[in-house]
Amino acid sequence: MKTLVVAATKAELAFFYQHFNLPQGDFVESKNFDLLITGVGMVATAFSLGKYLSSKYGIVINFGIAGCFDRSIELGSVVNVTLDIFAELGAENGDEFLAINDLGFGESHYLAKNRLKLNLPSVKGITVNCVTGSEKSINNLVQRLNPVTESMEGAAVFFACKQQNIDCVQIRSISNYVEPRDKENWKIGLAIKNLNDFAIAFLSDNLY
Repeated sequence: MKTLVVAATKAELAFFYQHFNLPQGDFVESKNFDLLITGVGMVATAFSLGKYLSSKYGIVINFGIAGCFDRSIELGSVVNVTLDIFAELGAENGDEFLAINDLGFGESHYLAKNRLKLNLPSVKGITVNCVTGSEKSINNLVQRLNPVTESMEGAAVFFACKQQNIDCVQIRSISNYVEPRDKENWKIGLAIKNLNDFAIAFLSDNLY
């Protein structure tokens, strides 16, 4: 079975495309793996995976950059997100948040499922529609879920893979700390470089 590499944007895997000499498409098939660019956000990710994910894939590897709540983790660090949560899926009950599982309509927590041994820190992530950028929102999320990373796609990948019983892993590189929005503090270039270095080495070691 093949491996499906998934990312939200081409920019996040720019050097990966170059290294493996891949054409600049949103869905690229190659001998050893396929590559899917879903678009940003959980809706686009779910739609794209609904279109392309099938039993011919033995594992899905989701690569991307992420924000980080934990300032002890250096910007540019690469982490393995082993639990991801739909942070906003539910209902407000006054000041209380009721997750979709509390309401009895589904599940908000999804685990990575794979047999890989990765020499990376394992962390908890959240997936959001709206990137967090206020002290109030940050404090609420930390108190309620205590996440390490924040992305806009990760839990959707885990969700889709669970529906088809396909192994999955999520690798993120930290581009910024979750704080009131300030682009001057971001290190997207470093995060993308480190993410691509890991992705290229991992695919080269495991599929070639």
